[in-house]
Amino acid sequence: MKKYALIFPGQGAQYPGMGKDFAEAFAVAKNTFEEADDILQENLSKTIFEGPETELTKTKNSQLGIFVVSAAILRSLPELKPAICSGLSLGEYTALWASGRLSFKETLLLVQKRALFMNEACESTKGTMAAVLGTIDVDAAIQEIPDVWVANYNCPGQTVISGTQEGVEAASIALKNAGARRILPLQVHGAFHSGLMKRAQDSLAPYVTKAPIVDSDVDFVMNASGDFVSGIDEIKKLLTLQVTHSVRWEQGILAIEKKKVDLYIEIGCGKTLAGLNKKIGVLAPTVSAEKLTDIDEVVSQLRSLCNY
Repeated sequence: MKKYALIFPGQGAQYPGMGKDFAEAFAVAKNTFEEADDILQENLSKTIFEGPETELTKTKNSQLGIFVVSAAILRSLPELKPAICSGLSLGEYTALWASGRLSFKETLLLVQKRALFMNEACESTKGTMAAVLGTIDVDAAIQEIPDVWVANYNCPGQTVISGTQEGVEAASIALKNAGARRILPLQVHGAFHSGLMKRAQDSLAPYVTKAPIVDSDVDFVMNASGDFVSGIDEIKKLLTLQVTHSVRWEQGILAIEKKKVDLYIEIGCGKTLAGLNKKIGVLAPTVSAEKLTDIDEVVSQLRSLCNY
């Protein structure tokens, strides 16, 4: 039986106007944005469609915006029955919803708490991040440097570090000395997936514990483990730990590869995950559903795969 995986982007992929073409073309997408506004009791859709970019980039808005846009796009597609769902950082919550484990409303409210607590942590403890390019042992190079962590294992030759400004600067020097090809400072709101997010993790934990997550027959690959996770208690544990722990995206995709999926569908803003899949070397094709013009290609791939 042919099978496909849905993958969802995380924070950083946002831009003003994202998802607007779907809202104008599909009633179900328009209704998704309106539903989110009603649940949140705020005009999030206006910020998503019109910006300004400085407002949309704030963690408390970008996380909510990316989730709602991905949901609106997914709902606009013909009904999908994925074998596997996964998402990068914030995208893990979209995958939680898309796999049928949590309702749209409950997921949105949980993302709202996550975004708020992480936004507060960013404001109270200033931090930064940097992308490390080159095939080196990043963990070994930074292990003696305080206040810096590996935030993302994205793909071969691309790792992200996170921490205080001083920690990231010291780590950048050590990484260059260890043979890193390039260190790229990232324009981010804070030090995500690092120890500086501990306050946010502790605040979020009770809400994750109370979330009415249910079982699903759709496989779920999570960031903190970089592997398949099934038990509800384990899912809740890893959702909480993800705030401060490394995103093991490459490891998670390699775990999916072992299941021999026939197609990856990236749903949401940007085409970053398709690019990472290429660098990881997945065997199946990856198609991205970001714009209205992408739908024909997605449906064509599904038809050829599953007699869709």
